[in-house]
Amino acid sequence: MNSLNIVCLDMEGVVVPEIWIAFSEASGIPELRRTTRDEPDYAKLMNWRLGILREHGLGLSDIQNTIAKIDPFDGAKEFLDELRAETQVIIISDTFTQFASPLMKKLGWPTLFCNTLEVGEDGMITGYRIRIQNSKLSTVRALQSVGFETVAAGDSYNDLGMIRASKAGFLFRSTEKIIADNPDIPAFTEYPELLRAIKAAL
Repeated sequence: MNSLNIVCLDMEGVVVPEIWIAFSEASGIPELRRTTRDEPDYAKLMNWRLGILREHGLGLSDIQNTIAKIDPFDGAKEFLDELRAETQVIIISDTFTQFASPLMKKLGWPTLFCNTLEVGEDGMITGYRIRIQNSKLSTVRALQSVGFETVAAGDSYNDLGMIRASKAGFLFRSTEKIIADNPDIPAFTEYPELLRAIKAAL
């Protein structure tokens, strides 16, 4: 195992489907399809989402019922297993522990750094606690400060910081716009090619 490298991966869009898009479809609320691929300002996006949930009287359990039916992408667990046999892997996500746990179970419990929701006694989501501002870039910088080299992959605007700060970085199943705006970052759509690129970078 290559012990001085850590691979940092985004979660939604890379190893599991976008939770909010799945919930948008399950709840019939098209506005909830917006993600960090559409809105780079995460605080603005989350506050807007929470407003819509309140408006429709939807609580944490409504979202968790949808998440229970979501499976990781085909090949995601095998990709992670092979990568974790080679080096250490951390999934760094702007999602929340209350959303991610069932998905992490299906992926064999990889290490996850994410945020947490504040939930009222009535089950309504009242707010959220961010682990650290600009969590992906901050985490990569912190890992580098204690002697690790990082390799990163993600699909959204909020992944670009950690991708660019790492010794190698890749876009995976990103949007045409993000790929076009960042022509210097190699972009992949299939796990075997991403795995080859990461192994070569290690």
